[in-house]
Amino acid sequence: MRVFLVLVLLLASPVAAEPLRVLAVGDSILAWHKWTGRDIPSEMGKLLAAQVENGAVAGARFSNASGLGRAIGFDVRAQYRAGNWDVVLMNGGANDFLADCDCGDCDPVLDSLITADLTGEVPRFVAEVRQGGASVLWMGYYASHRSGQFAGCRPYLVEYDARMARLAATVPGLEFVDSEAALDPQDRSLFAFDGIHPSPKGAARVGAYLAQSLSQ
Repeated sequence: MRVFLVLVLLLASPVAAEPLRVLAVGDSILAWHKWTGRDIPSEMGKLLAAQVENGAVAGARFSNASGLGRAIGFDVRAQYRAGNWDVVLMNGGANDFLADCDCGDCDPVLDSLITADLTGEVPRFVAEVRQGGASVLWMGYYASHRSGQFAGCRPYLVEYDARMARLAATVPGLEFVDSEAALDPQDRSLFAFDGIHPSPKGAARVGAYLAQSLSQ
């Protein structure tokens, strides 16, 4: 009888759910504050009680032709490693515009990342990651407090985000989240010393916004 009661109690007890496993790949927007654990992916993970590995590298391009650059993570795609991920959080592309066209005549760079008909390097990479079973959360760029050397990139980044949002509407398992909705560019406290990258407060706000999109 005692054994029966123990079995009943065990069966009635809720089984703890496995934590969400998240890999983040991208550029400095995702990497900022990584060494203090206050980066955007970590802040998102705290709210979701998720296991987060942040492979993002400051200065990374989405597509880097340098073999050395790829080897040390300066290519977003090279940051990815196969694993039992539930979600892969991604961003990237701003440094491609800066390095490849100096934020000037950047239509060819934009089209290499994603064309108006939604083909290109980014859609191919998303498809490869999806084949591994993970869903993809693509984080769009926000308007920063100051633009600095990225001033001319803004129109291309806006169009880039618009194309990624359209892609997400057609690809199962891909969600586009516009981080611009989380940050007021006039609020200086949300940005780091350079006015471009997020402050700890800004990273927490974007992380919470991403967590909310995953929990819906």
